[in-house]
Amino acid sequence: MARQKAPAGTPATVALTAAGIPFSAHPYVHDPAAPSFGLEAAEALGVEPDRVFKTLLADTDLGLVVGVVPVTGMLDLKALAAAVGAKRATMADPAVAERRTGYVVGGISPIGQKTRHVTVVDETAQLFDTVFVSGGKRGFDVELSPADLLRATGGAFGAIATWTR
Repeated sequence: MARQKAPAGTPATVALTAAGIPFSAHPYVHDPAAPSFGLEAAEALGVEPDRVFKTLLADTDLGLVVGVVPVTGMLDLKALAAAVGAKRATMADPAVAERRTGYVVGGISPIGQKTRHVTVVDETAQLFDTVFVSGGKRGFDVELSPADLLRATGGAFGAIATWTR
């Protein structure tokens, strides 16, 4: 019997397809020297930066937690800890984040991670019909509705971003 090939794509697109969640794929040319992968994505894709969200992992007393915030903001670690019922949160070691998600830093998707983590998406995602998150590699975003992002991650909305503007 012939062995079946795995579907093409990243773990994120495979997970979205398997779950029947509609999304649009948006590849772009990634510049490794870009100072902000998220702002680079917004510019390359021609979308307002508030619609592009970055995926960050935090280490809490309850384990690793995923925070998804706009690239125009920063993750509020105290707010993330409170949102998941933890006492504290610190940024996860990048090597641990890569190992636990199966993705490289700068291309970590909240979807299709090797280990499923508690996920909180900043509530501002609800302001848009669709948002962009990493599709699982640098130079590749997926666009989907905020509700579908929650469905794909098993996440919840929360006020977890602070603003640098």
